[in-house]
Amino acid sequence: MTSFDSSPTLTAWRALLALAVVFVMLAATGWTAVRHQHSAGPRETALASWAKDRIAGRALPDVSAPANRLSHFFAKLTAGQQVDLADTYPLVVGNLNGAPVTLRYRANRHALVQAESAEEQRTRDVRLSPDGHRQAVLRLERFRSLLAGDRQILTFDPSGRGRAAEVFGDLERAERVSVVVPGVDTNLLTLEREGVKRNAAPVGMAQSLYGAERSARPGSRTAVIAWADYTAPVGIGVDAALGGLAAEGAVRLNALVEALPGASDVSLFCHSYGSVLCGVAAHGLPSRVSDIAVAGSPGMRVESAAALGTGARVWAMRDGDDWIEDVPHMAVGGLGHGADPVDPSFGARIVSADGAVGHSGYFEPGTESLSNFAAIGVGAYDSVSCATTDGACHREISGKSEV
Repeated sequence: MTSFDSSPTLTAWRALLALAVVFVMLAATGWTAVRHQHSAGPRETALASWAKDRIAGRALPDVSAPANRLSHFFAKLTAGQQVDLADTYPLVVGNLNGAPVTLRYRANRHALVQAESAEEQRTRDVRLSPDGHRQAVLRLERFRSLLAGDRQILTFDPSGRGRAAEVFGDLERAERVSVVVPGVDTNLLTLEREGVKRNAAPVGMAQSLYGAERSARPGSRTAVIAWADYTAPVGIGVDAALGGLAAEGAVRLNALVEALPGASDVSLFCHSYGSVLCGVAAHGLPSRVSDIAVAGSPGMRVESAAALGTGARVWAMRDGDDWIEDVPHMAVGGLGHGADPVDPSFGARIVSADGAVGHSGYFEPGTESLSNFAAIGVGAYDSVSCATTDGACHREISGKSEV
């Protein structure tokens, strides 16, 4: 379930064999073997200091407080006090749901400058192994790229493999917001790519979708978020067959959506393992989420769209050359992700993916998959192309364009 590299086509027997190997691994090593160990990073250090600090004689709020409470805290500060907190605790404020969006952009730029400086020093560390040096150089290049121009970085944490989210458009004024949720192997180093793989990485996906939405409805106020702010599985391994990381990511996704400014409708575009995460998150999503669209999905950990427990419209697509089709859609003892979302019995609105390039090419310009995503994102539902000629994906909304 690689997020953006075209994987060799898997046959059903190979996938079943892989699941059998996973069962053996779990039996031999126990469930704790698949848990990740995280050492304290820069953000953990900043959080410890934040918890002890005060401003204008008042204690700083618990970072786990609801977004509306944090928003209220920042609203009572002066502009100068807000900036002081952002500059003193960039890795806290930049990731704090409830903090003003523009303040988060400022904080994350400050955090990136600090990360760039630290990584530049690491590249000169003679104690690093050749691979360690290569990783440091790649991370330095990523930090410099994120600092280029006026990029709007909504979240940034360099700890471990790293997490980030970037916004395209005006998030505070948007009438509709789209969130791109990528799959496995998502981290800071894979956040963006150049060349032919550009639109298969999270930033490229979001940029491509943003451009397509603006073309689909010129003049509309839209924003798109490249959301790589969860710990994704590494490759097609044990974690990719389980739902643990999806459950942890679902908490983060729900918190993001809950904290988005304004009253805009929100659409989720979930690719590969990202669709597993969206499936787990669905029942807890705020009512402002109007649409959940999945592509190349191994399953959403339910047996039907109705079982997702959401009022959002559920859309699904899969390219005919997507190797994910050969992965068994099953769920046994926590392994596997359940029913196939493009199976008519699942109950999703099945849309065309014509032109998509295998598992990683759903966001390529000129494809029907991207134009369908864009139409969903801006609420132009009458422009969506169904996967079948009977137009079944338009049921109950056929002929309507919603703003």
